[in-house]
Amino acid sequence: MSPELTISVFQQALELLVIMVSVLLLPALAVGLLVSMFQAATQINEMTLSFIPKLLITLAVLALAGQWLAQMLVDYTARLFESIPGLIG
Repeated sequence: MSPELTISVFQQALELLVIMVSVLLLPALAVGLLVSMFQAATQINEMTLSFIPKLLITLAVLALAGQWLAQMLVDYTARLFESIPGLIG
């Protein structure tokens, strides 16, 4: 297995990881920003007020995009397994 091929496999894995993580974290980041702006405007300093909406939006996004994320992971794994003969030989 050549170094270029190894780097390519790891690069594809990292790209998939970035996509999967950003699908979950970007909505939580946006909701957290909105809640923080609301807290700053109303001077409410309750920690659960920022935690609960982020948790709920993360669960909602996971419920909506979970099948798509799992399918992406299965497709990558299948491509990786199919390319094993070419990687070692």
